[in-house]
Amino acid sequence: MPAPAVFLRLSNFSSRSFVKPCILMLALLASGVLTTEIYAQDATDKRPLTISDYQLWRTISGSRISADGRWAAWTYTRERSDDVVHIKSLNSTSEHVLSPATGVELSEDGQWAAYFVDLPFAESEKLRRDGEDVLREAELINLESGEKLKWGDVTSFEFSSGSSHFFIKKRQVDEDSDHDGTDLILRNLEEGYEELIGSVDEAEFNKVGTLFAYSVDAENKDGNGLYYVNLETGSRRVLDNAKQRYTRLTWSEDGLGIAVLRGETPEEKTERANTLIAFVEMGGLSPQRHVFDPSDHQGLREGNIISEKDGLSWSEDLGMIFVGTKTQQDELEDWPDEGLPLADVNIWHWADDRIQAAQQRQASQDQDRTYIAAVHLEDQRLVHLADESMRSIEITRDGRWGIGQDETGYVSDWRPDLADYYRVDTGTGDRVQILQGHLRTLGLSPNGEHFLYWKDGDVWDYVVSADQHQNLTTSTPVDFTNQEFDRFGEKPPYGLAGWTDDGESVLLYGRYDLWAQPLDGTAARVLTGGRGAADEIRFRYVAEDPEERSIDLSEPLLLHAYGQWTKKEGFFRLNGEDLTELTWEDKKFSLPQKAEDANRYLFTVQSWEDFPDLWMSAGDFDVREQVSDANPQSAEFNWGRRILFDYTNSDGVPLQGTLAIPDDYQEGQKLPMIVRFYEKYSQNLHVHPTPAYRHQPNFAGYVSNGYLLMQPDVHFRIGSSHSDMLECVEAAVRKVIELGYADPEAVGLSGHSYSGGGGAYIATRSEMFSAIAHGAAPINLVSEFNQLFVGSGQNNHSYDIYGQGRYATNPYDDFDLYWDQSPISGVETMNTPVLYLHGEEDPTVNWEQGLEWYNALRFLEKPVIWLSYPDEGHGLRKLENRIDFQYRLSQFFGHHLKGEPAPAWMTDGVQNIDKERHLRSTAPRIFDRRLIG
Repeated sequence: MPAPAVFLRLSNFSSRSFVKPCILMLALLASGVLTTEIYAQDATDKRPLTISDYQLWRTISGSRISADGRWAAWTYTRERSDDVVHIKSLNSTSEHVLSPATGVELSEDGQWAAYFVDLPFAESEKLRRDGEDVLREAELINLESGEKLKWGDVTSFEFSSGSSHFFIKKRQVDEDSDHDGTDLILRNLEEGYEELIGSVDEAEFNKVGTLFAYSVDAENKDGNGLYYVNLETGSRRVLDNAKQRYTRLTWSEDGLGIAVLRGETPEEKTERANTLIAFVEMGGLSPQRHVFDPSDHQGLREGNIISEKDGLSWSEDLGMIFVGTKTQQDELEDWPDEGLPLADVNIWHWADDRIQAAQQRQASQDQDRTYIAAVHLEDQRLVHLADESMRSIEITRDGRWGIGQDETGYVSDWRPDLADYYRVDTGTGDRVQILQGHLRTLGLSPNGEHFLYWKDGDVWDYVVSADQHQNLTTSTPVDFTNQEFDRFGEKPPYGLAGWTDDGESVLLYGRYDLWAQPLDGTAARVLTGGRGAADEIRFRYVAEDPEERSIDLSEPLLLHAYGQWTKKEGFFRLNGEDLTELTWEDKKFSLPQKAEDANRYLFTVQSWEDFPDLWMSAGDFDVREQVSDANPQSAEFNWGRRILFDYTNSDGVPLQGTLAIPDDYQEGQKLPMIVRFYEKYSQNLHVHPTPAYRHQPNFAGYVSNGYLLMQPDVHFRIGSSHSDMLECVEAAVRKVIELGYADPEAVGLSGHSYSGGGGAYIATRSEMFSAIAHGAAPINLVSEFNQLFVGSGQNNHSYDIYGQGRYATNPYDDFDLYWDQSPISGVETMNTPVLYLHGEEDPTVNWEQGLEWYNALRFLEKPVIWLSYPDEGHGLRKLENRIDFQYRLSQFFGHHLKGEPAPAWMTDGVQNIDKERHLRSTAPRIFDRRLIG
């Protein structure tokens, strides 16, 4: 038997950095030193994971690094436990641990942190069960001294840019109040004093942190208005007052302009009629005031209002404000009590653009829909830009132009989302059509001069001001088409990384390399020197500034790298023509967060063995310090390892799979194996299997208990998705058996949703599996074609033809294809024991598909057990059900793959009248509160 822990693809290792490791491994193989036994760990001091142990694992959320790079913060979360905030010094051993707490934010200067203080889990759970409000406090901590300030009953807080000030906003206590204003506390962090401001509705610092504005919404509208505070001088001013509502407070990008809507709802009308109030030159002593009252100025269509149901945005020069407009409507009179009630019927008409179910799901969005218009402040006029036919418009940053999208005539249940595109003049509203019936666009340049789109396998440029089109990539010697896109229809490009600072180029992704494409249409140049294509490494740009609008090629660029076949990951630095490897490892890296004013990065690193804890680096990434340690208890358990293997489908297409192997595996053992599949999984070679209660096998749990866990890739053709799954999954299983790991008589399969349907299909066509557990599966593709995605209200036409289904046709044009790919068409020959999961309120795959599956198998006396969970959706949301399923799945595979005794629910079922007694007798008491720390 070969040494299957090592798989070398020498053709991929062209870099000199790989040569020495390869020579060493080959030497070890030749000498017989490197065998599977080198990986076998002494497990005598470790134990297998139990389902009860899953509760011990914590996850990390909300990670951030301070602007000065001195502090990192994050939150630990664990099932049915208090969240814990950690704020850790990156320069010393100082650390603040706060619990129960969530939502930590760091001040820009690194002096302060704020977070919510929650009630202990048990108390908050009881309040929720009793229908009571669960209140939160906010706490502010001085990170150097540890001193804290606390405020009760808080809904939000915010630091100013520059960290001079901080505000917290209180909750509205009276839910039936006719006003939304609440108390707000504004604290001067530098001087240490604070003030209470009453009846505040909206509040916001400007971006540079020098001004603070808020609107007041008080009882009886007393004192309603727009106010601001100059944070540098302490001066304050009333900008506008009226007994009306003030909403949509919006600062301009430079912090020198502020706008708000002021309005009220006329009697017997449904919509608030608003006036636009705006101030510019806010940094001076006398801000310039602009008022656009539609009743006094031209432009607004008759019967329209400026609506608060859309936000405001400023043009770059502060000359325009873009608003949402809407039709005013009369309030409906109450239906008279006498006589018959009003009928209730939904009229499904064959000629509707959207089916009724979709209209119902989108009713609130449709009811609140607004249409963008430009208000020109100097000449006090409004220009309508969007309307019912052209609902969506992207505005250039300078506000001069818009690119509008008109879907009229293209809306369909199943066809691609085509649209006509127009250039819109924001000064006049005039439109010029630029594209007809088009599918894919790539967006506007930061300077608003270029609008890119994808056509016939090339990137095209529409020069906005000149109204001219140009094929940018026709002379570039690389295909930017995403050849890995395996669905029916037009293939998309790999996408763009961004635009250059000089406005002369756009950075495009090939499959592997990064290219600079000049906007004059000359040939692109490969920035990564062809290293990506040569070594099959995918390079992708990492923006170190989240607010970056363009890329400066004169500065070093950070690139994330991924090995197509090795699954290695890392970071490279591109400096001009020099591409330097920073780190390149058998690990998985998150995209890093860079400290705004320091050369420090915060990111996660993970592998099968290593939880994705937080790490910090000064930018070289191979030299790094561990910041968090979320799950030290993992060292107590048998964990296993995961390897990569190669195989092919019947056409010889190269594929890869991953195989997780127990720690104590000995060469020659044949272990039971569970296969979990979907589309592509090999890219997850280095993803850590964090134990959790879910609706699928817990990978670490099964491997810890002596199973192999295999995840294969599937190569899809068009029109044969389920048979493609069958072919590739069986090929991968055969390969693992050939490598000597798996017991061919003890192979199980698991899939859900799309692969749940594939699992059902495999169950009816394959003799390879001893047991199959799957869920939420499309079983009869003919009937499923006309059923609904209840969540969106859409039917399955587009999904089956152009989407994940990949069938490229419909059951009326090719009934045989749909029937052949349906699991239901093969039930007569199925003999594999099946455990099927489906939530009874599944919004994605109709529960009736599961019912059809069960009834067909039952009629033919096939071995099926259906776990039907009431009040659950496409997966399992309730913790008690997730735990229940984990136990049943473990018992199912334990019996069929390991020969363990079958529990009574598997052998005899559970009668409905005995359901509660059965659930009480089997309910695991995992979360006894006395055991929770």
